[in-house]
Amino acid sequence: MSPIQIALLLLAVAGVWAVIELALTLRKTRNVVDSLDKTVSDLNNTIAEAQPVVAKLDGAVDELTPALAQVEPLLKSSKTAVDALTSNLVEVEAVVRDISEVTGSMAEASNAVSSVTDSAAGAVQKLFNKVKVPAADAEHKLSAAAEAEQPTERVLIGEAGGDVAAGDDDAQKPAAKAAQYYTYTSAETSEESCDE
Repeated sequence: MSPIQIALLLLAVAGVWAVIELALTLRKTRNVVDSLDKTVSDLNNTIAEAQPVVAKLDGAVDELTPALAQVEPLLKSSKTAVDALTSNLVEVEAVVRDISEVTGSMAEASNAVSSVTDSAAGAVQKLFNKVKVPAADAEHKLSAAAEAEQPTERVLIGEAGGDVAAGDDDAQKPAAKAAQYYTYTSAETSEESCDE
């Protein structure tokens, strides 16, 4: 084989290889174009669905335009109201400060008065305690002497309702377990429970 035939053979192989590569590239390009067509059609559908929404938004903007024109005067009047409220709060703060000063002065005066009355009450208490203790001791001695002179009679009432004297023997104690006894004196009558 001559070098020209080898060169032609190599050129023929390169041409076949180029044709195969071109066919593969065209196939891939076709797939890409198909997917691009699908994407474009989906995009067209989405735009078609969005057009009514855009139309509604246009209508809403048209309706909001008069309201937006009224917002500016409202903002101006609200600024005026906020300024008035601020000045009122400054006045309220001054009044509260004055009230706190007055209440602080009143609290100090109240503390002074209470300390004076407490010391006076303590002095009076001490005076009454000095006078009361001897009188109470004397009264206690008199009442103890009066009780010693008066006879006391106790009657024990049993569960069955019978009367038993308080000094009976131990055979009567179980029957008198939940019993009551009464004490009679010449001046008063008292009732006590006896739980033994």
